[in-house]
Amino acid sequence: MINPSAHGWIDKFLIERTKTSAIGSFDPISWYENLRSSGFIYGHCIQISGINTEELSQWDSEEISKVALLNALYELYFSTVNNPDTTDFTQKALGFYKEMSPSGFGDLLQKILPANASQKLEDYIDGRVQTNKDILRKNFSHIITNALLFIDVLAFEHYLQKGKLPEKYLKRFEETLMGLVSLVLQVKTQKSAHDDLLIKLFEASVRYTQFSKVKITSLDQLALEAFTQPMEALYLLDIATLSLWSDGQMDNEERYFLFALGEYLGIAETVTEKAIDFTDAFISTHKKDIHYFNYSHPVKHFYDQTTQSVIFLIKRNKKRLTQEIRESKELMQLLAKSTQRDLDAEEKKKVKKQLLDICKSVPSLTIFLLPGGSLLLPILIKFIPQLLPSAFNENLDD
Repeated sequence: MINPSAHGWIDKFLIERTKTSAIGSFDPISWYENLRSSGFIYGHCIQISGINTEELSQWDSEEISKVALLNALYELYFSTVNNPDTTDFTQKALGFYKEMSPSGFGDLLQKILPANASQKLEDYIDGRVQTNKDILRKNFSHIITNALLFIDVLAFEHYLQKGKLPEKYLKRFEETLMGLVSLVLQVKTQKSAHDDLLIKLFEASVRYTQFSKVKITSLDQLALEAFTQPMEALYLLDIATLSLWSDGQMDNEERYFLFALGEYLGIAETVTEKAIDFTDAFISTHKKDIHYFNYSHPVKHFYDQTTQSVIFLIKRNKKRLTQEIRESKELMQLLAKSTQRDLDAEEKKKVKKQLLDICKSVPSLTIFLLPGGSLLLPILIKFIPQLLPSAFNENLDD
């Protein structure tokens, strides 16, 4: 099974992926629509071609994003290059990210990279998904950060065709996209709290553009004629639709704007209508799982996101964690006492210390050792009854 958080995952992915790859005619529209169906375009991936559902369920959202991005790059390469080869793909993808990295990743990738080409690519992919250093902003902007990953795919298509990135392509595309989002927010008839949030999320996710500097009041002010590839047009349309959907509804005036945008981009009315309807169906179906559409308060949003991440890590390391707890005699004695009475302050302090010591021995759980990590410890404590016999009850709660 692939572990997207461990070195060597790209090599393992490519070995598995080549078993299911087949060379055939490449229809960019159909391929794009398949990516849209997977949720990759919306930043909420529910499936990845060539990856079974069981394996996908073992990954957290960040790991899914990394594999989904690599898979999209690989499929594009495999379908458009003569005599595709995994080694050549790795080299081309690595060359692509090296070319965009000086201005694309800031200080994030100015560390010493490993010598192996695939491990270097792992580092670039990891850096692309983790654009935000601040953990609150990182969790807060996850949906938009992931939705913008498709820009990499569009740029990679140009790179494969020309052997290099077109000059300032990424900056121009981001500026056009942000201008479009700015215009969408002006078109919306019903303003909501999500509008300001959407701006903040884009600001936290783009690499070259400042939203505050975008001044667009009409479609003809956008440099849409610079983007003639079919997938570029469809992606711009989908991002506009996603932005309009943020209040959970779309009136006739907003739909009219999207059809006008589609015409401006050279997209047939039937294709535009299909795109609008699919976005509505996808978001309506998965809304409850997409935090952006359930926004109420950034602190609560952060806590909910973090809680899910911690529970995921606990479950992934359940066997090791259970063994470590059982081998700690003092901790087991305190846990046994807690089933008979409330622990006093000193005993609770010992439980906390023992659990933090255990987390030191489990690399994936070092999150509890980071500044503020002890605030997450109650999540682990509440989970202990599921790790150990049912005799341990909720008396452990602070």
